[in-house]
Amino acid sequence: MRRLSARGFSPASRRRCSSMAFRFMCPTAATCLKWLTPERDNVSRALHSLAEPHRCREQTPNWLFGPVWTVLYAMMGVAAWRVWCKAWGNRARRPLALFALQLALNLGWSVTFFGLHAIGAAVVVIVALEAAILGTMLAFRRIDGVAAALLVPYALWVAFATLLNVTIWRLNN
Repeated sequence: MRRLSARGFSPASRRRCSSMAFRFMCPTAATCLKWLTPERDNVSRALHSLAEPHRCREQTPNWLFGPVWTVLYAMMGVAAWRVWCKAWGNRARRPLALFALQLALNLGWSVTFFGLHAIGAAVVVIVALEAAILGTMLAFRRIDGVAAALLVPYALWVAFATLLNVTIWRLNN
């Protein structure tokens, strides 16, 4: 095992991590910009056309989604960055592949639920997303416990979204 400095990283890995921090934070910035566009109103239109759980609209105001997702994506970016910096060679390949898979499923759920309005298919995607997040957390934990812990709020938010998605699907079938 490589000897690390007092800060947890060797000088060479600090240089490598500095350049990678930028690469992991770009998706976070892109996500933040998405919430500044008029497209965010599609979320409201899609949800208001469906039967929802009692008091759902009052409990989850639209203004909340932008800040929550911004914080979640920032935490996800930091978690992936920590794994990238602490793992060497092939050791990071599987955890970061799982991370990429859950990002793809996250996008897939948004497209399926909000774009295609396929609520039943969205249930399948979001359950797979939650499983991928949990798998990512387990893989990250083997490398860096803090990285795994940074994904806990994301897993909880997606679990809540799963509950809402299933309830909306049941109410509209």
